[in-house]
Amino acid sequence: GQTQLSWLESSANDLDYYKVYREGEMVGMTGSTSFSESGLPYLSSFNYSVKSVDTHGNESVLSETVSVAHTTEISMALIEACINAFEHSETKTEIFINFIISDDSLTIKVIDKGKGFDASSIPLPDIDDKLVSDKKRGWGLMLIKELMDNVDYESDHTGTTLTMVKNKNKDE
Repeated sequence: GQTQLSWLESSANDLDYYKVYREGEMVGMTGSTSFSESGLPYLSSFNYSVKSVDTHGNESVLSETVSVAHTTEISMALIEACINAFEHSETKTEIFINFIISDDSLTIKVIDKGKGFDASSIPLPDIDDKLVSDKKRGWGLMLIKELMDNVDYESDHTGTTLTMVKNKNKDE
């Protein structure tokens, strides 16, 4: 996951830089009012705070702590899966969403009772074609596959089950 932080500038006249802390440990320094950190585990939350340092080396007290959760990819994939289920299944009933939480991963199943689809009939979108086309849609499955660690689907005339997995640690 990636964290992007920003904050209001310190009122110190002789401000030199900022120290950024995650869970009380310094993780970086920056001369601007923003900081980016990547490579953090997904499905996790971290507490960040900042200190300003002046040109004499004097440090301010730690700022208030802000908590940052790494769930954006999961939210985007789930939204896209639900949109696809409603729009393409032509289901006349609701869709079902199951969450299975384990120590190592989060599994999400999006289930509809619609018409199903043949995955081999869905072409991969071509960026060059999409840029000049009036139809900008058709990125759903590709987007979901990019955002999640594992994606599988079962589909027939009774409906579709899309299974998406996000591992807790990004290297898994």
